[in-house]
Amino acid sequence: MIAYRIADGRFPVFDGTGAMLHGARWNSPGFPVIYAAETFAGAVLEVLVHTSLGRVPRHTYKVVRIEIPNELTESLEAGDVPGWRDADLQATRAFGDEWLRKNRSAVLLVPGAATGGREHNVLINPRHPEFARIVAGPSEPMMWDARLFLR
Repeated sequence: MIAYRIADGRFPVFDGTGAMLHGARWNSPGFPVIYAAETFAGAVLEVLVHTSLGRVPRHTYKVVRIEIPNELTESLEAGDVPGWRDADLQATRAFGDEWLRKNRSAVLLVPGAATGGREHNVLINPRHPEFARIVAGPSEPMMWDARLFLR
């Protein structure tokens, strides 16, 4: 399986610190998780929905291509977690926190809210013993198309 992650280039790209410090849809603060998407376009959408810049970012974003052995993925269907689309993150965070607490798998596929569940986000658990089998390529500068930021 291939996944993509785009992140603020001022920080390590293949790292779960940001999610650990601030929490996100599938984890509470205190749990490190690396968020990625199953497609490059999905990764772009995830950045766009989490920033309200309205302009091309001034600082550099980086993108990495991630190679994940297929046997490391655990699927989650959109209907498995009621309320996964809700702005209230209680249900999704409870599910993700339990996944992390039990260290069930190195990778978890979850429905991507930005795509209405038509694509998956790829959650990577950096504390899982199989994490070392996941390979992130070199980070490269993200080249933004200015049309994405037109209002």
